[in-house]
Amino acid sequence: MFDIGWQELFIVAVLALIVVGPKDLPRALRTIMGLVRKARLMARDFQDGLDEVVREADLDDMKSKLEGLSQGDISKSIQETIDPTGGLASDLNMTEIQNDLDSMGNEGNETTEVAPTEAPAAPARSVGEEAKTPQPSADKEA
Repeated sequence: MFDIGWQELFIVAVLALIVVGPKDLPRALRTIMGLVRKARLMARDFQDGLDEVVREADLDDMKSKLEGLSQGDISKSIQETIDPTGGLASDLNMTEIQNDLDSMGNEGNETTEVAPTEAPAAPARSVGEEAKTPQPSADKEA
């Protein structure tokens, strides 16, 4: 930032020691460091304020764009953006596909009644269950 080398810092330290004196040097350094902290805090607050102003300006710009889009037909603006001359649609001849999509959409709107399904069948017996439960025999019924 300032491009100060070790030699310059040494000269400043010697001058501070001579001017302030060894007895008051720690108190002077604490005062200077407090001032540096306050300056950094003010610079950070200033930068945050500028960032907030820029963010608000961007939000206002986006809000005005969205309001402009909502007042117009969105599909029309998309169509104009993608194919402003209409040449793409005429080259592709999308009428057949559009008709197919429309007919598929109409089929989905029709209501069809579905017959109720039968009750689910009883679960199959396992090998062990067949041995435990006796089957009614034809001999006892007769």
